[in-house]
Amino acid sequence: MCRCRKFLVASALAILAAGGLSATETLVRNQDEYRDAVKRANPGDVIVLANGVWRDFEILFTGTGLPEQPITLTAETKGEVVISGQSNLRLAGEHLVVSGLVFRDGYSPTNTVISFRRTKGEPANYSRVTGTVIDRFNKLERHEIDFWVLMFGRHNRFDHNHLEGKGNLGVTMAVRLDGEENQRNHHRIDHNYFGPRPILGSNGGETLRIGTSHYSLTDSLTVVENNVFDRCDGELEIISNKSGGNTYRGNLFLESRGTLTMRHGNNAVIEDNVFLGNGVPNTGGIRVINKGHVVRNNYLHGLTGYRFGAAFTVMNGVPDSPLNRYHQVEDVLMENNSIIECDYIEMAGGSDDERSATPIDSMFRANLVFNRDGENVIRVHDDISGISFEGNASNAVGKMPIGQGFANSPIEMHMAENGLMYPAGDELASVGVRADLQVLDKDDTGVAWYPKPAPSQAPSATIVVSPGEDALFNAASRAQAGSILEVAPGSYRVRKTIVIDRPLGIRAAQGRGTVKLEFERPALFELDDGARLELSGLEISGAASPDMSGNSVIRTSRYSMTSNYALTVEDCSVSDLDVNYTFNFLLVAKNTFADAIRITRSEFSDISGSVLSMSREIDDLGRYNGEVISVVDSRFSNIGGAVVDIYRGGTDESTFGPRLEIRSSVLDSVGHNARNKTAASIRLLGVQMADIHDNEFIDSRPIRVTHTVGDPVTRIGGNRFAGTPEPIVGEISAP
Repeated sequence: MCRCRKFLVASALAILAAGGLSATETLVRNQDEYRDAVKRANPGDVIVLANGVWRDFEILFTGTGLPEQPITLTAETKGEVVISGQSNLRLAGEHLVVSGLVFRDGYSPTNTVISFRRTKGEPANYSRVTGTVIDRFNKLERHEIDFWVLMFGRHNRFDHNHLEGKGNLGVTMAVRLDGEENQRNHHRIDHNYFGPRPILGSNGGETLRIGTSHYSLTDSLTVVENNVFDRCDGELEIISNKSGGNTYRGNLFLESRGTLTMRHGNNAVIEDNVFLGNGVPNTGGIRVINKGHVVRNNYLHGLTGYRFGAAFTVMNGVPDSPLNRYHQVEDVLMENNSIIECDYIEMAGGSDDERSATPIDSMFRANLVFNRDGENVIRVHDDISGISFEGNASNAVGKMPIGQGFANSPIEMHMAENGLMYPAGDELASVGVRADLQVLDKDDTGVAWYPKPAPSQAPSATIVVSPGEDALFNAASRAQAGSILEVAPGSYRVRKTIVIDRPLGIRAAQGRGTVKLEFERPALFELDDGARLELSGLEISGAASPDMSGNSVIRTSRYSMTSNYALTVEDCSVSDLDVNYTFNFLLVAKNTFADAIRITRSEFSDISGSVLSMSREIDDLGRYNGEVISVVDSRFSNIGGAVVDIYRGGTDESTFGPRLEIRSSVLDSVGHNARNKTAASIRLLGVQMADIHDNEFIDSRPIRVTHTVGDPVTRIGGNRFAGTPEPIVGEISAP
């Protein structure tokens, strides 16, 4: 028996011996033995799952333990019991403990992986899930919803768990209040590692939600403390507070795109949290809505988000707001927070004809706002006379938009032993966070026996590819993640579509013009879950492709993808994509998503379709196909469709993208194919940020931009138009 299991069992037996009871330990090797052990379990008993893979195992763990003698379900060896296939876990009863399991290589057949109830009205109380892992346990369809953890009942604890890689629709973890037995629950969520969650590209990608709008005026009294949120990028809200009386304390947010949002509910305490953005795009901090909150002693550094995703946002509300909209900010205390080298602080954020109820009876006191360049980062969108500003400090801001309540003079900063920045000297010692604020160590969260993901993956090898039948296909098939294929000069005719499901680079060993690729299938590359493809120095021709509608050089999987992909094209030339009338360079499928697509110093010519066709999410649900799209220093000639076609319909405001840059490029004779339904050389619908600068448009269709939701920013300037109409920019207002 391993040392960790001996200790667990010995501890349980010692407790029982002290109470005059006897406990049993039962090692079970199959599902029938497990079910029999659960039926016979008494307070203090320990049920041990044998090491191995338990496939298609819907675990129902019920029983009634005692406060000092819980019934325990654990692993023979922590980390060596893998729950896979179509599996899940339900707890119901009292004083139950689950530990040591790994959910991996499968998905739940229901809407939950771990649920603190058997069915409605049968919750777990005084129970605990600890030391358990859920790793990429995703539904097969990207937009099929489920929840990894749902907490019901009262006085439950979820601690020291590791959750990583939720790629499909649905909150990673939620506390539910539907039913009196689930309200005023006093749950504790602590010391968990919430690992990377990729951008979902729609609403429904929160990492943690406490309550729902329907029960938002009901107290939950949940404590969320000492958790790490590492690159949790699913959507605008990392944490969504939707109930009353909750506490968020001592958590660490690392490079996570989004905010801790007081979306609904009152009287929350947000204190002693640390937000480190490290300059990563769209990293945010705290968003304040509703009343009675206390926001104090939080440290926010290097956050770049804006509008609803800013470092600190105080929202406008909707007069007489329904439960699902925005209640007015009222009686909120914001004190002793440090906002260091962040891009934006938004006051009266979201102000518009609907959100016209400005903050009232609130206090912004003893906060530190520091940016080295002295530029103003505070944006005021409406009347903020309902916020009292007292005893704050800023760093010699030239145009301070708030007339009083700030000492506005140069500040010298230094780094303290806790790794945080403080004003030097004693003059501002009472401003910003306390000197004793501690930064949570990532290693103190999750489990020690399951690795936390590294920030990035370095190339693993360089593989030399020489001309020969199926040479490129074979090399790509055997390459490890992160490998670079160095392609020797010559012509390569590819007979089979190359499927990419990992990071891979393909580059001409001697630079542009030395390697020519032709392909005989409808696509040269197919991007699958986890693809990161970089192409460099290649000459790609579609002349050998079949005469079929829908050809493309690169396509995504035609099935739903729960892992995002990325594509980089530099110093390449692409031509002869015209053997039929809809031949695209990149063709994406519905329910696929790109973190980034970048084209640099490349040439595209004689293409009957589009270069980047990213318009498959047409259900108008706020979904889209890519976050960041960049085209720089490239040339496009005789392109039948739009060079870039992006569609993001609907009125949802829970996402950051898409974000587009087109700069220093030439578009010559673009958009004239009679089948080009966009009637544009560039078509952008619902793009949140677009920058189209210093380009040349020759004999092309116009740029067409349609704003649909949020506060979109479109910058079009420095372009030259010859034989091309001026850009057309329009609005579709929210209903």
